[in-house]
Amino acid sequence: MTVNAETGAPHMRPRTEAGTHLELDGISVSFPGVLALDNVSFEVRGGEVHGLMGENGAGKSTLLKVLSGVNQPASGALRLAGVEHRFTTTKAAIEAGIAIIYQELHLVPELTVAENLMLGQLPNRFGVLDEKALVKRAMDELERLGESIDPNMQVKRLSIGQRQMIEIGKALMRDARVIAFDEPTSSLSARETENLFRIINALRAQGRAVIYVTHRMDEVYELCDRVTVFRDGRRIETFDSVADLDRDRLISCMVGRSIRDVYGYRPRAAGEVQLDVKGLLGPGLTEPVSFTARKGEIVGFFGLVGAGRSELMKLIYGAVAPSAGHIELNGKRVAFSTPRDAVRAGIALCPEDRKQEGIVAIASVADNLNISARRHFSAARFLLNARRERDLAREYIDKLSIKTRNTETAIGTLSGGNQQKVILSRWLAERIDVFLLDEPTRGIDVGARSEIYELLYELAEAGRTVVVVSSDLAEVIGIADRVLVMKEGRVVGDLPKAQATPDQLIKLALPH
Repeated sequence: MTVNAETGAPHMRPRTEAGTHLELDGISVSFPGVLALDNVSFEVRGGEVHGLMGENGAGKSTLLKVLSGVNQPASGALRLAGVEHRFTTTKAAIEAGIAIIYQELHLVPELTVAENLMLGQLPNRFGVLDEKALVKRAMDELERLGESIDPNMQVKRLSIGQRQMIEIGKALMRDARVIAFDEPTSSLSARETENLFRIINALRAQGRAVIYVTHRMDEVYELCDRVTVFRDGRRIETFDSVADLDRDRLISCMVGRSIRDVYGYRPRAAGEVQLDVKGLLGPGLTEPVSFTARKGEIVGFFGLVGAGRSELMKLIYGAVAPSAGHIELNGKRVAFSTPRDAVRAGIALCPEDRKQEGIVAIASVADNLNISARRHFSAARFLLNARRERDLAREYIDKLSIKTRNTETAIGTLSGGNQQKVILSRWLAERIDVFLLDEPTRGIDVGARSEIYELLYELAEAGRTVVVVSSDLAEVIGIADRVLVMKEGRVVGDLPKAQATPDQLIKLALPH
């Protein structure tokens, strides 16, 4: 029996023959000024997929770090198959049979796919690396994952989706009894997601205990047997029957309020053309790309992973040099040698891979937020205005409801949604006309998504141009005034909102 954290009402749960693999009993974790987990108790049974949902900062990641030995609880007990454990290292957790597959990847870019898959357990003969065995075991695992990737290729040459599958394979090769997935589909294509679900269903059939952390409710209903909701570091409720669970009830349980329409689309009149891309060609594109975006318009870009959307954004932003074509901003031709040139002209990019390209993880929230705008108020070229930077950081922490202890907290310790809000704040503090947002809500909870969408509408209503790249079909349909579809490095469709139906977009995006 467990108890609802808000009402105190008991929940009776039927037992399965597989029994309880994992039990958390009264787990609390504290950081300076923050109670990250508050007396959390719940169980995950063998042979089930247990969904874990909640807003960014609700405590889900902290819980996974307790399981992995990264964080040690101040109180409470963790039991595997009835035996109590206290992991003080990640090695101890791995040896006990726990595998955590984090949303933020932990791969070594310079090593090969095979070396990353077998990291920490490289096969050897008489103390010398057995390269033949290494490649053979890697190929077997790649086949199980449904991936046709060269095991000798460096990981840095793979797409983000492929890297995510390597991260998953690395954990599965340890033959763990308890496996936790943290937003595993956030970077995966439809095919890769299908392969992942096949793998998870096989793990359930083998009697493994699977924890599945996600913000995507469709995945919960498709995959999970039960779901537990966290909010503000507490377990709010565990639902024993996902099939009968009302979506509105699940959302309100997560955010503490009702969100009837997470997208909240607001139509508006578009003004003059602000961004005009003319015949742009470069790495990742197979044909010249041309499109326009108007003041007050939200333009969506949809397509499968590898379609060339991210590459196009980087060409516009000056991060990659085009081989042909040019862009015009407010009717004037512009050319950017670096992203700095683009920012100073009024174009900003929030990149898809925020950990690698969007933040300086060890730097503070204030430093990350001010990194571009500080030039506007520095007294001299090499002197920083610390007071002004703190004030600006506090202003946007309040405006965007960023959950952080203070302005000096390292941004790498924040949740993904709060990191994204800091990146958005960086450009809101600048003088930006065109916002390029590549997967802006990847790995972000429904409550934070709603807040970000509201911010995008406010930008558009203020006459800014917003370009959103998204692999989430419902999202791009829900927020965009117009949707461009890319496939195999070229634009294959440009549809107004009324014509941007799921069937039409998928039909355009899929290869023939």
